[in-house]
This record gives sequence, structure tokens and C-alpha cells, in this order.
Amino acid sequence: MILEILFIVAIIVFTILIIASIFIYKKLKNNLDNNREDENKSKMYEIEILNKLSDKIDYSLNIQDTVETITSSLTEFIDYSTVSYMLLFPEKIIFKTNIKKPISRRFVDDVKRKMSDSISLILNENFDNTKVEEILVGLDINQDSNELIGSFFNIPLVISDKVIGLLTIADTRQSFYREEEMTTLYKIAQQSTQAITRLQGVVESEKSKLNAMVASMTDGVIMTDKDYRVLVVNPAARKAIGLENENDLTVSDIANNLKEKFDLRDKIEESVRLDKVFLSDEISLPSGFFKVVVSPVKDSRRTLGCVVVFRDMTREKEVERIKEDFTSMIVHELRSPLDSIKKMSEMMRASEVKKAKREECFQMIYSSSSDMLELINNLLDIAKIEAGKFELLKQKSDIKKTIESRILFFDIAAKDAKVKISSCFSKDIPNDVEFDPHTISQVLNNLISNAIKFTKEGGNITVQALFHKKGESLEKESKDSGINWFVKKDMTSIPDSLLVAVTDSGIGIPKDQIDKLFNKFIQAKSTFVEKGGTGLGLAITKSIIDSHNGLVGVDSVEGQGTTFYFTLPV
Repeated sequence: MILEILFIVAIIVFTILIIASIFIYKKLKNNLDNNREDENKSKMYEIEILNKLSDKIDYSLNIQDTVETITSSLTEFIDYSTVSYMLLFPEKIIFKTNIKKPISRRFVDDVKRKMSDSISLILNENFDNTKVEEILVGLDINQDSNELIGSFFNIPLVISDKVIGLLTIADTRQSFYREEEMTTLYKIAQQSTQAITRLQGVVESEKSKLNAMVASMTDGVIMTDKDYRVLVVNPAARKAIGLENENDLTVSDIANNLKEKFDLRDKIEESVRLDKVFLSDEISLPSGFFKVVVSPVKDSRRTLGCVVVFRDMTREKEVERIKEDFTSMIVHELRSPLDSIKKMSEMMRASEVKKAKREECFQMIYSSSSDMLELINNLLDIAKIEAGKFELLKQKSDIKKTIESRILFFDIAAKDAKVKISSCFSKDIPNDVEFDPHTISQVLNNLISNAIKFTKEGGNITVQALFHKKGESLEKESKDSGINWFVKKDMTSIPDSLLVAVTDSGIGIPKDQIDKLFNKFIQAKSTFVEKGGTGLGLAITKSIIDSHNGLVGVDSVEGQGTTFYFTLPV
């Protein structure tokens, strides 16, 4: 009997165990299925959102677009009252909240405060005085609602190891969010920002190449993206706008420096928005005169940004001024002899002009026409030099004979100016050196006529020449030859050469004018500038000596005199 009872009890217990096992199995299976469903749902959401983001991140560095893509798709994955993001920009903070359920104004303010406090704590910075641009979308705020934040979590947005903002999910319910949901969203945000960081690295690499390329450009170049962030700015642009020592320039920095001369920010925005090219009038900046070109930069799909070019017009204005001065000078140089010729011709037409006076008129007409012919010849020579058609006819020649013939030619002019002209040669000058005697005579004509023009009465002009040997001291060579001049240049490294110099005892030339002497159309300023001249003679002189592979130069001491010299390689 007892055994039967135990057997029945055993059967009942066994049955209960089987039923319990089935129940537990079903329960576990349901939990497992639910977990798998949640896991699959989470995985599918992750794949879907990352696919959406990949299209943007492949060609955009705009973190705001990326965050917008994440927030707009959160409804499919997680429940919330609000989803918000806060992004830091140089000039402001953008705070945007998407409201899904009725909430109070206090709810939004609390979210904003918590996010601001979190960013300040992470970056150890105070943003109290930073402008905050607030954007609310979704449902309107319910003025009658008293709902407060029950639960929330923050996801830092990190680009290149720097926190640039926060993504915040908030709800009115207490302890509502699970760790799995937070982990998934964190993973998505992390992968998105890492992709942007990698793309940013590529862009930085390309930016450095682009910077290197435009750094050597003489025109100023500034490039921005479509959000008006400065990507490239070369040294010429920094110099033009007067911000050479500033780092991390913004469009506002540049626009503020241009102030009322050119509304750069407005033109950049219009160029990007309207796809137009803008060209400014000529504007004056501290570093010169510029025209500013603003143009959109596009690829096949869209506008990428804008390029601003500061075209330096300073040189063009200087050339224009020089041309105007030169034209005025040529007119003056031609008017004087023409006026003399006209007056002398009118006098000769008068019957009462005596024979002696008539001879004087002839001489003045001849002198004036010679001056005009010399000017025309100089202009023709300059034209030939500019066209590359200036030819030399080199032959074995004696430099001493060439110099003596020029001194003889200027003897009368020197006597009229009451100036003494002489020569001095070293003993070792070779008799036959290869050069073009005609053009070297032209050089000597220019130098001697200038010396006569700018030497006071009673002064001295000496045409001197010596044979310079490579490696020897010019000072010692001139001293040994009894030559006295103002040449101070170290010529030990130049090859064996004839050195010819015209030295005067005139007023000398200021140091700040010496570098301008051999430029076309520029005449040195001095007390005797009223003596006239076009400044072409020294430019022609330099071209002739350059064609001989020689050197030309000048040394001077104000109040004592000047030496113009040139070398002819032997």
C-alpha cells in the first residue's frame, strides 16, 4: 500500500517536473527569441543607418548633416520624448531639438542646460557668453505640461580626438533606456565620426598639397567650403589683407579687415548661392592696389565652396605711371629742340639777319636736330633690345684707341662745360680684345656725356682702364696702375677682364637712387635733374655689356664724385 502511494506520488512529481520543464523551456525560448529579435532589430537598424550615413560621409565633412541623418531615423529604433544635438562652431553654438511627445518649455531648457554643462565639463571651457542658436522642430511645446526629464543619455561627438558636440536622447519616464540601446547608438555615432575623421585626414593631406602649390603664387588666393570655412589661404593673400601673423583665419576675420572697401562675406555667400562670379573695382589696401575675384568652386554634382583671388594691380599701376611719366618726358625732350629749330628758322627767314648770326642759327639747328636724332636712336635701340634683335659685331679691337677717340669727340663739349677730360691706362692692357667697337663706343658716349652733364665747372672727368686678373685684388691692381676711382666692388671671382670706368668729381649719387639707375625710363633724382635726359642711356649701356657677358655698375660718394664702370671678358 505504501509502495503504491509512493509510486503515485512519484508519477505526479515527474509529471509536474515535465510540465514545469516545458513551461520554462517555452519561457526561455520566448526570451531568447525576443532577445534575438531585439538584437536583429538593433543590428538591422545599425546597418540601415550606417548605409544612409555612408552616402553623406563619402563626400562631405559636414557633421551637422551626419547628426541630422542619425536623429531623423531614431524613431525606428528607440522611443523618446526629445532627441537633441549641440554643435560647437567658432562663432556660435547650434542647439537643435526634435520634439516627439508633448513636453514643457522647462523640459527643453533642462536638456539644453545639461548638454551645455556636459560639454563645458568635458572641454573644461565656459560657454556662457557664446551665442546659442536654438532650433525646435516636431511638436509644439505644451504650455500646460509639467513633464520633467525622467531619463536621458549623452553621446559625445568626437572628430580628430576633439569633442565638437553632443547627441542627447531624453524621455519623461524614469530609468527608461537600456544599455543595449545606448551601446548601439554610441557605436553608430562613433563609426560615423571616425569616418569623418578619416576623410578629414585625407582632406588635410590634400589641403597641405594645395597650400604648397598656391603658396608661391603672386596673387592672393583664399578657398572656402560651402559652409564658409577657410580651407586655404596663401601668403600673398595674408599680405594683401594685412593678416600675415594670424593663424586659423575665418571669413569674418578677413571681411572685417577689408571693412567697407569690399563686402567679402556677402559676395562669397552670393557666389555660392547664385553660382555667380564677382569682380570688384580696383580697391586700395595697405599693401597695394587689388582687384578681387570671387568665384564658386563646383564638381559635377554640386557647389563645393568658393575661391577668392586678390589680383595685385600695384605693378600695373606703377608701370602705367612710369609710361605716363616717360611719355611726358619724351614730349618734353622733343619739344625743346623742335622749339629751337622753329625759332632759328623764323629768325633766318628775316632779311635783316646778318651772316654771322645766320651761322649761329645753323649751328643751333644742327645741335637741336642731333639731340633729337640721339633720342630717336636710343628709342630704336631699346625697341631692338626688347624684341631680342640687338646684334653685336665683335672683332679684335684696341680698347685704348676706342677710349681716346671718344675723349677727342667730347673735347669740345667738355671745354664748353669748363670741365677737364683725360684718360689713364694700366701698362698690361692687351692691344687686341674681342668686342664690338661700335656698341662699346656707344656705352662710352652715354657715360661720358652723363659725366659732363652732372659735373660742375672746374671739375674733372677721367676715363680709366686696367687689365684685371681673376683672383687678384682690384684695389691693389688700381693702386699699382696709378688709377683713382670710387669702385669698391669685390671682383676677385670674375674671370680675366678689361675694366673700363668713367670717374667724375661731381656731386655724387644718393645710395637710395643707385639701384634705379639702370632701369628703363627712370632717371636718378639729383640737384641737376633739370639738366634733362630720358634715362634710356644707362639701360642701353647695361644691355650692351650684358650682351658682352660683362658686368656694369656704379659706386659713388655724395659730394665727391661717381664712377660708372663695366667689364669685358678677355
